[in-house]
Amino acid sequence: MAYELTEQKKVGLGLLGFGILFTFLGVVLFFDRGLLALGNIFWLSGVALLLGWRSTVNVFTSRANVKGSASFLIGLFFLFVRWPILGIVLELYGCLVLFGGFWPTVKVFLCEVPILGWVIQYLF
Repeated sequence: MAYELTEQKKVGLGLLGFGILFTFLGVVLFFDRGLLALGNIFWLSGVALLLGWRSTVNVFTSRANVKGSASFLIGLFFLFVRWPILGIVLELYGCLVLFGGFWPTVKVFLCEVPILGWVIQYLF
């Protein structure tokens, strides 16, 4: 197998999924600050478990990703000081800048999923 899915990475994927779910619920429920904060905690811990601690620190502290890291952390700060809309916008921008290089890999992975891959190939 090209990519081995260990138990730690399975837990990381689960935490990442819960983070996205709680963030989505926080946005849908009129930017509920508690759900958004919980979603961020789950998302960050899921990324750390999925990539590994050292790789996560390298992604957030590399010189090329300073703009994305600063945007994400400032968005997290705004989320905690009760400005959730501005915080989420800054966090989304930071995530796109930080993890923008992973999109081709994600697309290849999603094309391998049975029904979703067919939709991606024929619609896009």
